[in-house]
Amino acid sequence: MQKKPFNPAGPRRPNPVRNPQQRRGPATAKDQYATNEQIRAREVRLVGDNVTTGIYSIREALEIAEEQGLDLIEISPTAEPPVCKILDYQKFLYQQKKHQKEQKAKATKVVVKEIRFGPQTDDHDYNFKLKHAIGFLQEGAKVKAYVFFRGRSILFKEQGEVLLLRFANDLEEYGKVEQMPKLEGKKMFLYLSPKKAGVAKKSQQKMDREKREAEAKAAAQAERDANAEKNGLLANAKGGDALKKLTENNED
Repeated sequence: MQKKPFNPAGPRRPNPVRNPQQRRGPATAKDQYATNEQIRAREVRLVGDNVTTGIYSIREALEIAEEQGLDLIEISPTAEPPVCKILDYQKFLYQQKKHQKEQKAKATKVVVKEIRFGPQTDDHDYNFKLKHAIGFLQEGAKVKAYVFFRGRSILFKEQGEVLLLRFANDLEEYGKVEQMPKLEGKKMFLYLSPKKAGVAKKSQQKMDREKREAEAKAAAQAERDANAEKNGLLANAKGGDALKKLTENNED
């Protein structure tokens, strides 16, 4: 019996059988969509401007794509039946990539601005910080307002909560409350996020103020009209008396 030569690396292991459908790396953009003969469904739903929307057999859909010199692209494989479009595949991939870049550019980083109060903040300081908060919300930033209780001032936590609720109410036109005042340690926090453009509602205080101003203007106008009417009647009365005296003098 012939001896096998000694192999210091040990016995050679057979190569594992690789599944041809397994991928060695992450799927690329081209791998995201099945096209043409890669589509396995028997029927597909065609959509788009260049076709009559409806359900077609895969053979009919491929024929339509071939007639137009374009590709049959499966854009929604989980639908029943799968949804397909007839497009130029390279242009389709380019548009998808462009759309993703635009979406990424629109995704702005969330900015959070902090505003600190004391439990006994005076009106001047309050209005100053309120003005800054309005500017932050209009710029699209979130606002984290908090009251800091130093030492024994924690006894005034109810006062701090009232302050933050007033702050939220005054900012109702510009932001919405994400978290009501909540005490965490020595700080009570209030979180606000900006309202979308065009959907901001007027605060109740502003609506009441505008209503009072409109009522005052209407009352002032009514008073002016009444005075004008009174002056007109008085002038007419004086004119009538003068005419009467003139007539009497002429008769004499």
